[in-house]
Amino acid sequence: MTEAEKLILGLPAGSLQKSTFEMFKKAGFNLYLDERSYFPYIDDEVLDCILIRAQEIPRYVASGVLDAGISGKDWITETSADVVEVAELTYSRQGLKPVKLVLAVPNESAVQSVKELQGKKIATELVEVTKNYLKKHNVEACVEFSWGATEVKPPALVDAIAELTETGRSLKANNLRIIDTILISTPRFIVNRESWKVGWKRSKVEQVVTLLKGALLAENKVGLKLNVNKNNLPKVLALLPALRKPTISQLHEESWVAVETVIDEKTVRELVYKLKEAGAEGIIEYSLNKIIP
Repeated sequence: MTEAEKLILGLPAGSLQKSTFEMFKKAGFNLYLDERSYFPYIDDEVLDCILIRAQEIPRYVASGVLDAGISGKDWITETSADVVEVAELTYSRQGLKPVKLVLAVPNESAVQSVKELQGKKIATELVEVTKNYLKKHNVEACVEFSWGATEVKPPALVDAIAELTETGRSLKANNLRIIDTILISTPRFIVNRESWKVGWKRSKVEQVVTLLKGALLAENKVGLKLNVNKNNLPKVLALLPALRKPTISQLHEESWVAVETVIDEKTVRELVYKLKEAGAEGIIEYSLNKIIP
């Protein structure tokens, strides 16, 4: 690799931008962005970043304008982009859940299944995905592209919508009910096929992906350290879940050991009291940035 060589990375602008930046920070990459810029600075001399809408990233990666990028499985499928999917990164705007492309109709609609949309009109941003879904169900319907505010279109403008949702709250707020899930989508780290053949680029991508996956694996988990007398060790170990097995280290006092493990953060408030009852002392909880399996 020469000094001038760079890996051009497309990052999703919009709803995923904040969570993507946070994920990169936990992975060890600091991103800085001027208010009106679309070119974030990243503290890695090999990477050059550009903010682009997730909808466009697959085709720019496929064409080689970008070496790599992060975009949802929904938009990779919609654009039929010929790219290498290196990794699935399960995160979203509101957490670690995938998003769903769902088929929804007004609450008062008589439609109960996709079959009943024969000859009807459907609005969506993901036109090709929706058409392919209808084709699989042998349903012919008019699928029109929606520029936004899709939830407000039924029943006056369309009979149904195909819309991405994380929680379904927006659909309920607009008096819509889900009749089917078309696609479950998560962000993917994708790479241009020619870039993937270049040794140093592939190596750099694999490094970045390893760190990103490690950061995601550490989400909602914490480390736990505690001291316990050997007589109480079986009771304490029986309470502790772990990725593999807890690490046990001998303390200076021969009858005591230190126990260290990784657990789900949500279990701590219930677990700490039980550990103390079982004989654990000096319990310490600490946050994690990355877990590399």
